[in-house]
Amino acid sequence: MRTPVVMTLGMVLTPCGLLLNLISTLTPGWRLVKGFLDQPVDVVLYQGLWDMCREQSSRERQCGQPDPWGYWEARPVQAARGLMVTSLAVAALGLLLASLGVRCWRDEPHFALAGLSGLVLFVAGLFSLVPVSWYNHFLGDRDVLPAPDSPVTVQVSYSLVLGYLGSCLLLLGGFSLALSWAPWCEERCRRCRKAAPAGPRRASISTVHVDWPEPALTPAIKYYSDGQHRPPPAAASNSAAGKLKVGFPMPRPPPKAYTNPMDVLDGEGDPAATSQGASSRSTRPCQSSLPCDSDL
Repeated sequence: MRTPVVMTLGMVLTPCGLLLNLISTLTPGWRLVKGFLDQPVDVVLYQGLWDMCREQSSRERQCGQPDPWGYWEARPVQAARGLMVTSLAVAALGLLLASLGVRCWRDEPHFALAGLSGLVLFVAGLFSLVPVSWYNHFLGDRDVLPAPDSPVTVQVSYSLVLGYLGSCLLLLGGFSLALSWAPWCEERCRRCRKAAPAGPRRASISTVHVDWPEPALTPAIKYYSDGQHRPPPAAASNSAAGKLKVGFPMPRPPPKAYTNPMDVLDGEGDPAATSQGASSRSTRPCQSSLPCDSDL
């Protein structure tokens, strides 16, 4: 059996989402801080969930920077650490279930297991989307996410974008795999309908025969039989005499007269012609299917 499209789509999107979430969790690029007064103009600071890196003109990159503002103790950072790791673990479990359910080393996929893996992957996408959205909401709030005062500016960095993309891919892939429950539910419903006892069937009426009484004929209607007028028959003798014809006689066409196309008097004026006609009468062809008058 060919693998359904929803399973194939889910198996393509979910590994990509898991990879993007892994990169987003490990890389120190959730927030970009720049514009320090006591630093060169091209110095920027990348802040992540586990590390901070200082970069200058894209040439020098020093990680493991100290945190003088209390960034690590911020609630969005602490929640993002736990939820992102949980999302990675749940997504790995969902991918394992999806690998067993989509093929399961058989000719036909295991639709119920594939649908369960889709639900697990969808939950993993929610676990990663919540911290990413929460962090992005308080990105510029220095009371929630501490940062140096103005003119230092904070911006969204690449890790937060990758977290959004990974979460969306996990949600789409999990939803696509969850659609594998449709054939499984359909098969279960079909089995339940077959196993249910059939109740008594109602008798269906296909044809209804109704004997309507014949209407009484009025005296104004005349009865005719073979074109002759007869008085109305009695009700008692109607069954013995048989059915009578009701209606008016139609005029009959006159009989067609037979006409012979041959001239029967041809040759009777001349005796010679008469004897000659008598000898040739038997050889003259007749143009009609009836006998010729001259032959008679």
